[in-house]
Amino acid sequence: MAAEPRQRLASSPEQPQPLRVVVNLTKEYLDRLNAVWVEGQLIEIKRRSGTVMQFLTLRDTLAEVSVSISTTQAVLDAAGPITEGTVVAAWVKPTLWLKSGSLVFECRELRPSGEGRLLAMVEQRKRMLQAEGLFDAARKRRLPFLPRRVGLVTGAQSAAERDVVENIARRWPAALVEVRHSLVQGPAAVEQLIGAIRSLDAHPEVDVIIVARGGGSLEDLLPFSDEALARAVFACRTPVVSAIGHETDTPILDLVADLRASTPTDAAKRVVPDATVEAQLVGRAIGQARRAILARVDAESRRLAELRSRPVLRDPAAVLDGHTERLQHARERLGRAVDARLREEQLGLTHAIERVRSLSPRATLQRGYVILTDADGRTVDRVAATSRGAAVRARLADGHLDLTVTAAAPEASTAASHAPQAPVPPPLSPGSAKALPATTTEEQ
Repeated sequence: MAAEPRQRLASSPEQPQPLRVVVNLTKEYLDRLNAVWVEGQLIEIKRRSGTVMQFLTLRDTLAEVSVSISTTQAVLDAAGPITEGTVVAAWVKPTLWLKSGSLVFECRELRPSGEGRLLAMVEQRKRMLQAEGLFDAARKRRLPFLPRRVGLVTGAQSAAERDVVENIARRWPAALVEVRHSLVQGPAAVEQLIGAIRSLDAHPEVDVIIVARGGGSLEDLLPFSDEALARAVFACRTPVVSAIGHETDTPILDLVADLRASTPTDAAKRVVPDATVEAQLVGRAIGQARRAILARVDAESRRLAELRSRPVLRDPAAVLDGHTERLQHARERLGRAVDARLREEQLGLTHAIERVRSLSPRATLQRGYVILTDADGRTVDRVAATSRGAAVRARLADGHLDLTVTAAAPEASTAASHAPQAPVPPPLSPGSAKALPATTTEEQ
């Protein structure tokens, strides 16, 4: 809506208008303008932490025209992930700051425009799927080393199909390619891509699936960032390789697939090995194994020769000679020790026997002593233990004598307190035939 015309201010060098009047009138005029949607490219984003107001610089997409835009943090957050260089549509209203006289456009709403809008949409979808775990590296499966059959989803008669098939045939001729044609751009592409992937995933001989396209614009590649396609690939039991061939942006399929290849040709190289290279590797491995075996055999041969050259193996019995000699010496020492011990024990036994014999009654009898016993067999060791006329037995070393006591004469030292002392006879000498003086002995 156009502003109403106002009367021109009169001014001259002699009567100038105050600055505040001109600024206020300008502000009043700008305040009457409506907010308008404008398109431009963000060339600068000045984010200030801790403040509500943020400042942007917006430039026309064709002309060298740029303006300063003020907005709030809430408006920036609502616009989604935008960066410098993004083309946006901004709902702005011009205003004038009185203190500085700066013309600023207040942005009340901000939306990505064109490719920026598409990128923001794709980025938002990426964040959602990432939060659900569809991009986790832990769930990605390893590709088989030698796939029997390779599934290929691509456009009919496309360069991507030709590159994949030719490279697989050249690198590993034994691998078979199971092709499913599908649209790779446009509204119907997502449904056909999902059907082709599910068909190959259900094939019992397909070991890996390649989804290939030879690049394209952002709009052409939108089917490969579709949420339904991403979930279909995530649900596959067969490993999936994404070969979109677009390096500028990353479609969601690249993130959810088990492996991302930069081009269809790169996908073929990653899926099957090169037969020539593998043959060379096998040849080198065989050569290394042969050299290792020969080296091991040589080493063991030298070790065996060293063992055989040792004296113990040249003459195994030689090692026993020293042991035999030591055993003989040990036996001799043992014999001498046994003999010495036997002599020592025999001598000790002889001494013990002699001591026992010297202490035995028989030895005493052999020295000329006798042992008297009464008729009851009790030992007569005192004169008072018998009486005149009693029968006693005298035991000698070689036998015994039966005697009759004709007289008893105790010694004065023992009989002094009991009876008158008799004359003390001279003591008997050992071996005397007469045991008692003034008596007669009778043999019975």
